[in-house]
Amino acid sequence: MDIDALCAWSDILVLCCPLTSETRGLIDARRIGLMKPGALIVNVARGPVIVDEALIAALGEGRIGGAALDVFATQPLPPDHPYFGFDNVVITPHMAGITEESMMRMGTGAADEVLRVLAGDLPVNLRNPEAVEAYRRRFG
Repeated sequence: MDIDALCAWSDILVLCCPLTSETRGLIDARRIGLMKPGALIVNVARGPVIVDEALIAALGEGRIGGAALDVFATQPLPPDHPYFGFDNVVITPHMAGITEESMMRMGTGAADEVLRVLAGDLPVNLRNPEAVEAYRRRFG
């Protein structure tokens, strides 16, 4: 189903996509206009996937049921932002995965990577393999 049909069909639209040139502004006034009056938008992707002005207008005019937003185009969200004025908008910090256990895994994982690099090995999660040759020339 294409995105327009999905917007028109869905009762709840959950955005879980990366922010790319294709997804920036994906949910704009036109697509919000396709949605059912009681539909909900949930954004756990990246803030700029939604055009804020379009969502604020739709919420203000009662054209959609509400929104749950975990990410915003402006971080942190200013205290006077219009989203805070809607009873049908839930605002959460982008921290749902932050638990004691996840923080411990992140810390030990970072320490393991430092030890690995200091031992002359490459990081497990190497993101730019094209730089390895230049890195090896510079650091051995």
